[in-house]
Amino acid sequence: MAKQPKNAISPTRAENYPEWYQEVIKASDLSENSEVRGCMVIKPWGYNIWENMQRILDQMFKDTGHVNAYFPLFIPLSYFEKEAEHVDGFAKECAVVTHHRLEPNAQGGLEPAGKLEEPLVVRPTSEMIIGASYAKWVQSWRDLPILINQWANVVRWEMRTRMFLRTAEFLWQEGHTAHATEQEAREETNTMLDVYADFAEEYLAIPVIKGEKPPHERFPGADVTLTIEAMMQDRKALQSGTSHFLGQNFSKAMGIKFQDENSIEQYAWTTSWGVSTRLIGGLIMAHSDDDGLVLPPKIAPKQIVILPIFKNDADREKVLDWCKKLEKELRAITWNDRRLEVLIDKSDIRGKNWVHIKKGVPIRLEVGPRDIANDSVFMGRRDKGAKEKQSITKDEFIKSVPSILEDIQSGLLEKAKQFQRENTRKIDSWEEFESYFTPKNKNQPEIHGGFALCHWHDDPIVEEKLKAIKVTMRCIPLDTEAEEGICIFTGKPSKKRVIFAKAY
Repeated sequence: MAKQPKNAISPTRAENYPEWYQEVIKASDLSENSEVRGCMVIKPWGYNIWENMQRILDQMFKDTGHVNAYFPLFIPLSYFEKEAEHVDGFAKECAVVTHHRLEPNAQGGLEPAGKLEEPLVVRPTSEMIIGASYAKWVQSWRDLPILINQWANVVRWEMRTRMFLRTAEFLWQEGHTAHATEQEAREETNTMLDVYADFAEEYLAIPVIKGEKPPHERFPGADVTLTIEAMMQDRKALQSGTSHFLGQNFSKAMGIKFQDENSIEQYAWTTSWGVSTRLIGGLIMAHSDDDGLVLPPKIAPKQIVILPIFKNDADREKVLDWCKKLEKELRAITWNDRRLEVLIDKSDIRGKNWVHIKKGVPIRLEVGPRDIANDSVFMGRRDKGAKEKQSITKDEFIKSVPSILEDIQSGLLEKAKQFQRENTRKIDSWEEFESYFTPKNKNQPEIHGGFALCHWHDDPIVEEKLKAIKVTMRCIPLDTEAEEGICIFTGKPSKKRVIFAKAY
């Protein structure tokens, strides 16, 4: 019997996908659990990925006319009570501050003291606190639009947590805008969804479906919630960004009013939109393999790592000098509007090649005395797997590195698109739908199916059926053409197919 090749990550994706996910995070040194339940420490490699996301998105926001500001972490409880749907949607996830100091107790410990007159909610989202500011800033139609984004942390007291995907505290950006007309606000909602979709595909190499959430899945207090949905390698969906048309609901709750051009008092039309560190979880699950993380070059902290190989001190100095010159030449190259990020790993640890394989560095260059003699490098591409390497002259590599990086980036996107296509199916009966997501007997492992495109009629009975098999309606695709059909759940007429999937 042939010996099975060993992988760096155990278990593999096929053996236990959730555990594989956690092991990739550990092996790539992205983050770790903290001493606070449900919270994580984002380590330098993971935070560098988030910084790259911030940098790119921040410029995309500014290119569409937005500016950054910052608003308080603490929100008076009374603000939440002003918008009924909003408080209902977040009540179970709120962390609440009730005291403002600690005092010694009789047992020699500390206990809360100085009870606040009004409890403060630790920011789960900022519509209300930002709305309070906008109400002060807006008097006339000339004060609109307000186009603001903030980079912040939020707290949602999740009971079941998983690093990056669902944590009690996470990092995100949240845009909040106010407009004089409904049309302007709706256009803003669509524009920002397009920004998120472009970012996901161009930089993260993750294909997404743009769609509208059904009424029961909307952001609490929104009139419309738009979403981008991505397919992970276990065929589950990941909601990767949302953009909300809030109508005048929050303006009425917080008093954001203005005099229009005819001196008539009007309520502003508002939007909000955001993405979070959940995108790092999406990167892991969309591209990584059984040897660790695989990163698209446009988002990777380093595009290239140079690995000096030597056996003695005499070789060491010669090899390191050569590598430093190579590093300087590579850093002078501009790709994706930035200079290349290059690392020389000077450590003497055994297996340092595998360290960078597991961290997902797009290109690895091994350089030893023999390579220097041939004026060449030994190149490994992370998208080609851990084992495949080739010798290439230094000059040829320097000349071709931009095209190699572009090939890696586009190849990862095409691979993910192909996976999504192969795992998306039109389904026209409840029986086929159920078998797509449910194992034939209880002893079989859970089936995730993929994306099911089905006719649907909005009816409470649909949710009951879906809940029983752990499937959710992900979105009504924006680019789907009208198509007459019959809802597979209710037998009622339907005019469009929508997407169903199991999800994170």
